[in-house]
Amino acid sequence: MGKKKADEGLREEQKAADKKSASGEPKRTRRKIPTDVYEAELFRLQTELVKVQEWTRDSGARIVVVFEGRDAAGKGGTIKRITEYLSPRVVRIAALPAPSDRERGQWFFQRYVAHLPARGEIVLFDRSWYNRAGVEKVMGFCTAEEHSLFLKQAPIFENMLIDDGITLLKYWFSVSDKEQLRRFRSRLTDPVRQWKLSPMDLESVYRWEDYSRARDEMMTVTDTPRCPWYVVESDAKKSARLNMMSHLLSTLEYTDVPQPKVTLPSQPVHSGTYKRPPRHHYTYVPDHVAQLLGDKELGS
Repeated sequence: MGKKKADEGLREEQKAADKKSASGEPKRTRRKIPTDVYEAELFRLQTELVKVQEWTRDSGARIVVVFEGRDAAGKGGTIKRITEYLSPRVVRIAALPAPSDRERGQWFFQRYVAHLPARGEIVLFDRSWYNRAGVEKVMGFCTAEEHSLFLKQAPIFENMLIDDGITLLKYWFSVSDKEQLRRFRSRLTDPVRQWKLSPMDLESVYRWEDYSRARDEMMTVTDTPRCPWYVVESDAKKSARLNMMSHLLSTLEYTDVPQPKVTLPSQPVHSGTYKRPPRHHYTYVPDHVAQLLGDKELGS
């Protein structure tokens, strides 16, 4: 009986542990959002983002949105949904690669300055200057002195951007250690997402606590009243996307911009003087779809 009770006690402890995150805080349970509700709200938010785009272009606003967080926390998926219906001429994604030898010899913030928006533009940083506070700090890609200098300069740099009229928003996507590992495992056999799993990603699993400490230190210094961090809980991807997009819209005092009226004819207009050259004058791509459907004559 004693062993049985001990086993039961261990199982209860394990259940309790499973309900806690790596930080030791109880996990929040969330009801899964129905697909139809998600898609309807996503489209509504995307419609509002189109209004933000037009307002930005019309008003000359400059907006920077920083996306940071754990690997596999859903930053890229959220950015895709934000930009799905937006013009790349107005809304740009800045996802910088590792710095070159020349860039390593520059002021650290210099290469990010080159990607800041001009009037009427929005830039979404898919990771940003905060690489220095995260992966560079944990993996030893920067010295302790460089890391310390970054923490000193980052708030100053961001205040300079805000003083110059840039709207700066910073989002940290938080995912639990178990959910992160589950997402990594799903990428192993996914032919279109295998490229998203690298040896560097695996380090985030083995160095979970190191990354947590680096994040805590970073936020202590850079979570300022003028430029705070907004944390997005992202164990539920769809909820995270809607929550982040809704919050982003709530921070911007945008207005509807009147669109020019366009009148279309009831049918195509032809003068009757143009004659199209024969089809054999052009090189057409093969009709792959016809082959898929078994229409051999069309596909040949």
